Amino acid sequence: MSKSPLITLSNNVKMPALGLGVLRTAPQETARAVETAIGAGYRLIDTAAGYLNERDVGAGIRASGIDRAEMFITTKLWIGHYGYDATLRSFDASLKRLGLDYLDLYLLHWPLPGEFDDTAESYRAVEKLLAEGRVRAIGVANFMPHHLENLRARTEVVPAVNQIEMNPFFIQWEAWKANTEHGIVTQSWAPLGGTYMRRPGAVPTPAKSPLEHLVVVSIADKHGKTPAQVVIRWHIQRGLSAVAKSTHPERIKQNFEVFDFTLTEDELARIDGLDTGRRAGNDPDAVTSTSFKVDVDSQ
Repeated sequence: MSKSPLITLSNNVKMPALGLGVLRTAPQETARAVETAIGAGYRLIDTAAGYLNERDVGAGIRASGIDRAEMFITTKLWIGHYGYDATLRSFDASLKRLGLDYLDLYLLHWPLPGEFDDTAESYRAVEKLLAEGRVRAIGVANFMPHHLENLRARTEVVPAVNQIEMNPFFIQWEAWKANTEHGIVTQSWAPLGGTYMRRPGAVPTPAKSPLEHLVVVSIADKHGKTPAQVVIRWHIQRGLSAVAKSTHPERIKQNFEVFDFTLTEDELARIDGLDTGRRAGNDPDAVTSTSFKVDVDSQ
């Protein structure tokens, strides 16, 4: 069975480079997807309180029969629970739903720039959890360089991970560079891509996803791999961590079969060249604590 390479975080905790994401995975499908992924070799599972499926992630881990110590489990603080005391309560609730007694990585889900006092208080609470050994590493998600600078000015521990939207159609070069300069691992959500948005001067293409782009398809054909495998391999070779979502057993397995081939420097550069500079997800500067209608407390 293949194994994901490990990335050493700034506090020397080792994290698998490739994981399974469960964003928008229905609860009834989540446990099965997690169990399938673990059977295929995945050891990193990424969820969030706001995904409403932490309980099912825990069920899938238990059903797999794997030793907890072999797993790397990430979840995220819901934006409606920011603030020091609320963060501590939310962390406990996530652990209970997951059926775990510690986390490997805990992330603040969005920066909430218009409510950053609460963001900073939440991060201070997460620093406390780290100091107590209840979580092995802490970080953020969707933080742009100016958000990171604001956080660093108010807190002590530099985030170990920043999970951002990242794929060949939207390579966040500045955020990636800022993360690297601060010793922060860049982790990609939606690593396989989203809607293509034309920019001035972009080469016209009918592709709505990197998986449909002729560059990726031709590279995949050359290596006898799927377009998804090529894109995931691009993330790995570029030193990124990626959490790829799927609920289909065969695709889950295929997405992990990326450690038996290598992209050339020319192929990597051609994939780099697909960047449109346009995001498909939410703008981190526009998200507020009430942006999403999710009832986390009803779980």
